[in-house]
Amino acid sequence: MTAPRRDDLVHDWNLLGQPFRPSKPIEFDDETLRDGLQCPSVRDPSLDAKVEILHLMDKLGIHTADLGLPGAGEKARQHIRALLQEIGRSKLKIRANVACRTVITDIEPAIEHVQATGVPLEVCTFIGSSPIRQYAEDWDLEVMEKNARAAVRFCRENGVENMFVTEDTTRAHPDHLRRLFTAALEEGTRRLCLCDTCGHATPNGVRQLFAWVRDFVAGTGLDVKLDWHGHRDRGLGLANCLAAIESGADRIHATGLGIGERSGNAEMDLLLVNLKLLGWIDNDLRSLPEYCRAISNAVGVPISRSYPVVGADAFETATGVHAAAVIKAFKKGDHWLANRVYSGVPADEVGLEQRITVGPMSGKSNVIWCLERQGIEPTPERVERVLALAKSSSRLLHEDEIAAAARANS
Repeated sequence: MTAPRRDDLVHDWNLLGQPFRPSKPIEFDDETLRDGLQCPSVRDPSLDAKVEILHLMDKLGIHTADLGLPGAGEKARQHIRALLQEIGRSKLKIRANVACRTVITDIEPAIEHVQATGVPLEVCTFIGSSPIRQYAEDWDLEVMEKNARAAVRFCRENGVENMFVTEDTTRAHPDHLRRLFTAALEEGTRRLCLCDTCGHATPNGVRQLFAWVRDFVAGTGLDVKLDWHGHRDRGLGLANCLAAIESGADRIHATGLGIGERSGNAEMDLLLVNLKLLGWIDNDLRSLPEYCRAISNAVGVPISRSYPVVGADAFETATGVHAAAVIKAFKKGDHWLANRVYSGVPADEVGLEQRITVGPMSGKSNVIWCLERQGIEPTPERVERVLALAKSSSRLLHEDEIAAAARANS
């Protein structure tokens, strides 16, 4: 039988109609070492762990990394400076930024870091923008506008790049956003960050917000970049990132494994995988599992076995019908086919491989495959013994259990 063309093996409904394709490169800002560390379950990583994670971000082609919050204390400031020095010493391509309130005393340490290291640093000045936040904090919009102007002006006067961030943008009134954005742009910022701080937005809400902001920016005549920063309280973090890209976002913020305050942020690892599969980026993602493991180990948050792509179960099957198809593909000598016949994510794209195991729902082909992989001849008697053990078990068998059952009475 003549092998079909690969394009004929998958009828991809995702590509029908008029699928979106970005007209400009997509940038990524990794918030793992700042916003991610606000997760209630994490521990603050050691500096060595942060350096390792920073190198892995760079290896994945991530453009910028938030190194921390200078206003959080002396330890945070020391780590930020050390990470900046590491970027300069190792000549990493990744650029650095930090998060600061629209308060001069927050920004001053960032300026000192730039002067001390000579490494460029983007200062991301943030302020809450929604009416509910203003009411809870007893904030006055005029004072907010004044603080925003002072913060952006201080960055400009000290020669550092600024991004102006409105927290809770997805619940803010357009009139309030117009005043805050106008103040920041008039003082010199050329990048605005739209935030779904409470994970409130739906994809439609993201599209509506970006449409309004794009119209506002067009009216200024300025060349302004737009960032998107989203949380996943409603489980929509990744979907909202895709909607933001389709709506014209220049840079997307996310964290490794989605760690972050409350239910976390959009997942950087899953964002990269999805954009690679959509053909919107061409990053080499083979180091993605290492990136995720490093973050998990550093912050003390285990990776769920069922977590997509890098979870232990992601590319493992013991179900007879599914495993049989994968095994047949391997026996054809076609690893491309084996990595796709029962998986929406090709394991080899992320440096992993398909795994066949044996459990209560397995068939003989699973057992034969596993025995051959261990160098054990799969005689009918051995296959039956292993299969009988699997059928009586309530879980998947470990490799040593398979070997022991096969060799019993022999």
